[in-house]
Amino acid sequence: MNTKSASSLKVIVASVVIIAAVLYLAISGARDSKATSYYCTIGELQGMGNKAYSRNLRVAGNVKPGSIHRMGTHASFVLLELGKELPVSYDGAEPPPDTFKDDAQALAMGHLGRDGTFQANQLQAKCASKYAPAKPGDKPAASPAAGTTATLVVPAK
Repeated sequence: MNTKSASSLKVIVASVVIIAAVLYLAISGARDSKATSYYCTIGELQGMGNKAYSRNLRVAGNVKPGSIHRMGTHASFVLLELGKELPVSYDGAEPPPDTFKDDAQALAMGHLGRDGTFQANQLQAKCASKYAPAKPGDKPAASPAAGTTATLVVPAK
């Protein structure tokens, strides 16, 4: 094989590898964009009709007190938002977070099942008591520096 045909063959092989890599990235990017999840409220979810069954969704609300049933990495509960309820079945790789408790704000990611139960594969939660607003008449917690003042001393010339 002469040098010209050997270098031509290398260019052709390199071009084929580059084109294959670009095609792979385009196809995997298109597949990932279909997995995009849309945020919606419980009310919006209930009004979506058949579109709700085919989309990946994120739904937030407060966990209804007494509705949590845990079984290892699985949990079922009810989300509340503005008087509307959504039953949720979580089945993830990890158990629900420690902050997942009654009245906690939770964000469930997954899809709506035909039975009306939201099938979550990811779950995030905030601690309800930590972020609750102060009750009227409650005094704010004292910080270590509470009650101290600082004085600036300027030396005399």
